[in-house]
Amino acid sequence: MKYFLISDNTDTLAGMALVGVPGVVVHRPEEVEAALQKACGDPEIGIVLLTDKLSQSCRETVLRYKLGCSRPLLVTMPDRHSGDDAAGDIKRYISEAVGIRI
Repeated sequence: MKYFLISDNTDTLAGMALVGVPGVVVHRPEEVEAALQKACGDPEIGIVLLTDKLSQSCRETVLRYKLGCSRPLLVTMPDRHSGDDAAGDIKRYISEAVGIRI
């Protein structure tokens, strides 16, 4: 099972690429739709990571894929552009996902 990142900025894509997660940078809703179609069409992709702001800006598209596709799992993740407490959100996300406190 592989991960795939759909991001709205190159910083997050570069960081995830360092740990072996491929992905794309998109900005428009039709680009998000195309990236989700690509990810859903690849049987090896099990988890799609979406940045927080991108998921919020394309809420209807993301919700349609979450409800309509049994695979891959769509997960919204914070990045440094997420909000006021982005660092806290990222630490909490890592803590929940990995099980260690940072």
